[in-house]
Amino acid sequence: MGLSSALFSGISGLSTLGNAMTVIGDNIANVNTVGFKASRVTFQDVLSQTVATTAGTAQVGRGTSLADISASFAQGSFESTDCTTDLAIGGEGFFVVAEAGTENVFYTRAGEFRFDKDGNFVTPGGYVGRGWLLEKNETTGNWEDVGSITDIKLQSFTSSPLATDQITIITNLNSGVSSLRDDLAAVWKGSDTDDKYIGENDYEYQTTLKVYDSLGSTHDITIYYDKGTGSTYEYIVTCNPDEDSRTDVDLATGDNGYGILGKGILTFNAASGAIEGVTFSKFIGDGPGMDITTDPSDSTSTSTVTLYHDLNTETIAATGTYTFTMDHTADDAKTIGTDAISISWSDGAATGSFTIPSDYSAGSVLVDGADYNLPDGMELTFGAGALSGGDTFVAKILAGDANDLSSAHTWADISTTTEDKHLKDGYFTFNADFLGGTATDTSMDVKLDFGTNYTTSWVPCSLSTTQYSASSTTVFQSASGYGAGDLQSITVGTDGVITGQYSNGQVLSLYRVALAKFQNTQGLYKVGGNLFRGTRLSGDPITGKPGSSGLGSISPSSLEQSNVDIANEFVKMITTQRGFQANAKIITVTDQMLGELIALKR
Repeated sequence: MGLSSALFSGISGLSTLGNAMTVIGDNIANVNTVGFKASRVTFQDVLSQTVATTAGTAQVGRGTSLADISASFAQGSFESTDCTTDLAIGGEGFFVVAEAGTENVFYTRAGEFRFDKDGNFVTPGGYVGRGWLLEKNETTGNWEDVGSITDIKLQSFTSSPLATDQITIITNLNSGVSSLRDDLAAVWKGSDTDDKYIGENDYEYQTTLKVYDSLGSTHDITIYYDKGTGSTYEYIVTCNPDEDSRTDVDLATGDNGYGILGKGILTFNAASGAIEGVTFSKFIGDGPGMDITTDPSDSTSTSTVTLYHDLNTETIAATGTYTFTMDHTADDAKTIGTDAISISWSDGAATGSFTIPSDYSAGSVLVDGADYNLPDGMELTFGAGALSGGDTFVAKILAGDANDLSSAHTWADISTTTEDKHLKDGYFTFNADFLGGTATDTSMDVKLDFGTNYTTSWVPCSLSTTQYSASSTTVFQSASGYGAGDLQSITVGTDGVITGQYSNGQVLSLYRVALAKFQNTQGLYKVGGNLFRGTRLSGDPITGKPGSSGLGSISPSSLEQSNVDIANEFVKMITTQRGFQANAKIITVTDQMLGELIALKR
């Protein structure tokens, strides 16, 4: 073996230690790089040369070489940030990113994501994060992954509206009041041009809440209550008649059916005041006729009788004389046809009669047989006799057409056993249509919840409508549905679910961030920019949800720091420097020895 071999051994040491110093420098340079994984150098000796010795043969080493430069995938420390889209992986796995619009996929531990102007979920280098689109399973209510892994991109920054399908109204209805009307529906005036659809003295209590149509517009639903007989309360469900666009019921132009969506009776336990039952009737049409309804009055005011539609009537199609008892407490109704009709009346002491001519029309007034014009309707005044205290009896025909929803209109009494269409999930439903479209999807079937649910009987809920001897008041009310909303903020959960918070109060799951792992992480190829690429040596990626299949969980508002241990790197720097110095000395000493050898010949 010649001295020149020592020179080459020294050179190999200088070369490998120089590369080692380069790795150390790279580690130290990236001590603050998000998600950086430190590298380390492994050396190995070079094939030894066999030489002859007195004992036989022996081996002399020929220097060193690089065996491997491997990455340390140890967990780096987490830095908390104020950005909800900064993500760190606690455990094994990589974020999956791709060049926008391509399938050129890379992997990274650096989770510094943002949404760009196009809604892409990108890294600072412009690579798009990947995951699964989420959709809500309406049966289970869970958000589920849809399809295969894809680029995460917000397609819309608005939340679509949802039509109301249930309203809940919990009230206490005063048990100590008296009934004001025999039939609330009979005094509803849906075609009233003065927007006085019901008088203030026609009901005991009313409560209003807002509902949403399928376009997100709001509408008022008002429920009016009036004390019934015994431990009951009558109610009607109404909306603004101008917004009532139903086409599945017979609502003639100018008819008072507009705006009234249903009526019914609430029954309470007389002893406890708890709700025991609900009935519901749906308005489905109208018919001809009028009924006579008295307004209560004291002994010093004029009594007025208004002729309205009524179902429970006797049809009067020809001239005839009929007697009505007017006692200011009970109404007796008759249907008046188009022929001249003579009507006599009596309240016990006072009697009188009048005749409605066959040619009467809206806008004419008969006072003691004389004709006068009155645009608001026809009034009949009788001067013969007095009701009490010299009061005059007045009968008024309003425009000669429908002006209420009493019995001349058709009501369908909805049964809890036979009308499944109107008993949904144990609640009666009313139908509303605010959009006026021809398609059936503009119509809304809304469940009506008074705090009791029907299975085989009505069972009160923990919070239910009551009838106590206290002022009527609304205890609780709510309506499902919501209007359109704008995206206000984004959050990411530990399960990787990206959630949007919208101005309409909705919290919607949008995407789930995907993670991937490899059987051989040392086989990954660094491509710069904190990115790795899979290779044949790394194997195929195993992609899954955070927290599953051995993958780590997501830590939002956090970034994983470099795992470089700077103290350790400085120690390596010292040992590498000294090794390099020693190898350089080998070359120097060997050079001196060669000089001595050459100097033998002088």
